[in-house]
Formats: sequence, C-alpha cells, structure tokens
Amino acid sequence: MLNVGKIEEGLVLDHIKAGKSLAIYNHLGLDKLPYPVAIIKNARSNAMGKKDILKMECDPDLINLDVIAFIDPRITVNVIKNGEIVEKKALSLPSEVVNVISCTNPRCITSTEHSLPQIFTLADKKRMIYRCRYCEDRYHDRGDRSWYRK
Repeated sequence: MLNVGKIEEGLVLDHIKAGKSLAIYNHLGLDKLPYPVAIIKNARSNAMGKKDILKMECDPDLINLDVIAFIDPRITVNVIKNGEIVEKKALSLPSEVVNVISCTNPRCITSTEHSLPQIFTLADKKRMIYRCRYCEDRYHDRGDRSWYRK
C-alpha cells in the first residue's frame, strides 16, 4: 500500500478522473513552483473505481481554481491549514477562461496576432461549450482533451 504523508498547508485535489492528474499539473504550471507536489495516479475509489489525487504544499491562493473547474468542475478541492482540512471548495464552470485553450479557427485573429490572449466565454453551461471571444468558434469537451493549450 502506497502511503503519502499529510501536508501542513496547501491544497489536495481529489476525485480527479484517473489519468488526468498530469494534465492538471501541466496546466496549473506546478512544475514552475518551488513547492512539493505529489501526484497519485489510479488510487482506489469506491465511487469512481480509480481516481487521481494531487497534493500541493503551497499557499492555496497561488492556484487558479478556474483552470481546475474548467478541466473538471467535479474535482474536490480541499484547503489544508496546520495539517487539517479547513475548507472544501465547490467548483463551477468559469464564465471565462484565458490562455487555457487555443482557437483552432484559421481565420481567427489569434492565428496571426500571437500576442493576443486566448479568451473563451462559457456559451452553454449544460453542455460545457465555450466560444472564442474574437471569432465565436465553438469549443466543447470532446472527451479526448486534445483542445488543451500546450
């Protein structure tokens, strides 16, 4: 049995779909932070069968929860202080995401003006559809996550 110790201050992201923790790690830029991060893949879960977990020992305010909510609003975010869970944050889809996904429309201004931020606005909450602010090209979760900005 794998045992990963508790953290004193930071965040624990729980109920991540199995195999998706590395995508979250990359999109949050956790490799650029000088703090410990534990990625637990394929942990047993009664509710999900298998799940991933991310433990980050850092100031909780450093992490952009909108990125996590965009990736999967069902992820549980536990705020840790003094080694104990002090808050469980409920996520909801953000109304806007910036520089998380890229527009694939070749006629979009972002195709030629690379300095412009990639801004997408939530157009349909029920179907998780976002549209480019500039050309209104539609993005939605196709299940393969190929639309994440690299």
